[in-house]
Amino acid sequence: MKKVFLKDIKEKDRLDNIFLVAKKEMGLSRSGKPYLNIKLMDKTGDIEARVWDDAEAVSKNFEKNDFVRIKGAAVAYQGGLQINISEIAKTDRDDVSVTDFLPASSRDPDEMMAELEGIVADIKNVYIGRLLTLFLKDAEIKRLLKIAPAAKSMHHPYLGGLLEHILSLCRLVDAVAKHYRNINRDLLIAGAILHDIGKIHELMFERAFDYSDEGRLLGHITIGVNMIDRKLEKLPDFPKEMAMLLKHMLLSHHGYLEFGSPKRPKTVEATILYYLDDMDSKVQAMQALIEKEKDIDSNWTSFHKLYERYIYKGKPQEEQNRRTEESTPDIEPELFKK
Repeated sequence: MKKVFLKDIKEKDRLDNIFLVAKKEMGLSRSGKPYLNIKLMDKTGDIEARVWDDAEAVSKNFEKNDFVRIKGAAVAYQGGLQINISEIAKTDRDDVSVTDFLPASSRDPDEMMAELEGIVADIKNVYIGRLLTLFLKDAEIKRLLKIAPAAKSMHHPYLGGLLEHILSLCRLVDAVAKHYRNINRDLLIAGAILHDIGKIHELMFERAFDYSDEGRLLGHITIGVNMIDRKLEKLPDFPKEMAMLLKHMLLSHHGYLEFGSPKRPKTVEATILYYLDDMDSKVQAMQALIEKEKDIDSNWTSFHKLYERYIYKGKPQEEQNRRTEESTPDIEPELFKK
């Protein structure tokens, strides 16, 4: 059976395909009849789906995060598409490739990991170098770091997104450390690499992205600090003040208490990390939305829920070129006349 991706589905298409169940809940129609409300996903996006007949019985056949084979039809709904499902059944995971169902970075994970290892090898401070090397020599941390998303939905929400975000921050750190004087570049690089390390345990990403029990109860900041402490146990001569400054960067990298930081940034390096992290996440999220809606005939994106605004996409390049040509005067400026 040929795989059809969600982005290619059009109104009135008849479907017989496998998808991943990202959401499953019961609802009641206006007449009081139960129906099944489902969100199906693959690597190209997600779509709402409904089971209208025998919803309670059908619901027992699968759960959230299962791969399911569905038969149904795509119909117009509130300006978009919805799938009305006539048949749905759980399918064996061996029949599918997970990479068909979860979005992934355009960069190769091994290539990104090699870049990160090169950055760590360039660290001049021997203590920070040893600490970061312990993280990268931990086989399980390394495995998860190559596939973890940076977030469930806000920014870099795809396999390899966390590593891509870390590398972007490291490049930004290099530029800022050269621009300002008296910046502890190695400490800042360590903060960039470890600030979200707890997300490899906060998030689940073997199926639809979600939070683990540890993630919901502790959060990635607490998890990350605990991970650092466990590695520091193997480095008894690691300077206490340096350890304190590094952990402060994790504890303050959300900037404000109301945004989940136990502490606000109180060092230059922590302040830089907060602003660079915030900038990188926002720019990536905005650019991703613009790219997603590049073929929609509008100068603006749809409403961005996270940033509570529409994003200006700008006019198509061909229109900009046309306007430039039309506005170019045919006469020589007075200044250049002899």
